[in-house]
Amino acid sequence: MNPNRYAAVLASLDHAGVFHMPHDGEAGLIEAAEQNNFAVFRVDLAGVRDKAGLLKSVGDALAFPDWYGHNWDALLDCLADLSWQPADGYVVFLEHCDGIHGDAEEDFVAALQVFEAAANEWREQGIAFWCFVDMMADGISWLSDIG
Repeated sequence: MNPNRYAAVLASLDHAGVFHMPHDGEAGLIEAAEQNNFAVFRVDLAGVRDKAGLLKSVGDALAFPDWYGHNWDALLDCLADLSWQPADGYVVFLEHCDGIHGDAEEDFVAALQVFEAAANEWREQGIAFWCFVDMMADGISWLSDIG
């Protein structure tokens, strides 16, 4: 998909949520996000192998406030707020997820459910929230499925 096509898709609230990283990578998505004045966050999970590392990595990458409690409820509270990162929409890239998915699959799936819940809360406010997951495993929709 070209960046202009991505820009139209990202602007749509109907499908915002959690998706596989497109095969052509994140470059076009970043350009599209910038066209839409969306904040972009990259969370590198290459060395992460457990829930604590996952929660810390997300919190650090999104510059969560000091009150962030490093648990699922606090993760949702922060993802569904982001008042310290004002933007017209949000795109989060979860990079290098195969390790955490393999070592702590249940926690990784729980995290993706939290990201999906955050997308649903943002949708109710009329704001798009997207999460793109860089991993080989199946079970997550592809952006091309909605194109």
